[in-house]
Amino acid sequence: MTYGVVGVTIWTQDDDSLESMIGFYRDQLGMDVHSRHEGWASFKFGGMRFNIGVHNSITHAPRDPYRTMINFGTDDIFELFDKLESWGVDVIRNPEKEHWGGWVATFHDPDGNVIQLLQLED
Repeated sequence: MTYGVVGVTIWTQDDDSLESMIGFYRDQLGMDVHSRHEGWASFKFGGMRFNIGVHNSITHAPRDPYRTMINFGTDDIFELFDKLESWGVDVIRNPEKEHWGGWVATFHDPDGNVIQLLQLED
């Protein structure tokens, strides 16, 4: 029986793409690198890991980037979204209030993966 999500990995095609992805998640989303070695970086959130690695079966951007969507929580979606937009991130959806009460914004990471910011309402 499973007890929760303990990690998520995004694969990319080469070291240049890996460096771009690490820079994006570290510098633009403000994530701290937990560990780093050849072809791999791991970011830690409590008991969960978000990883980026080079895989020899990846040869291009995702064919269907909407198939999987990673959601990252934020306490200030507007501040973070404004920073991402000023850095030229490919925006799909500006922050919008959802019917369930929270806020959502959607964009692409450097490899073309679809990423969302979520700000939950208490």
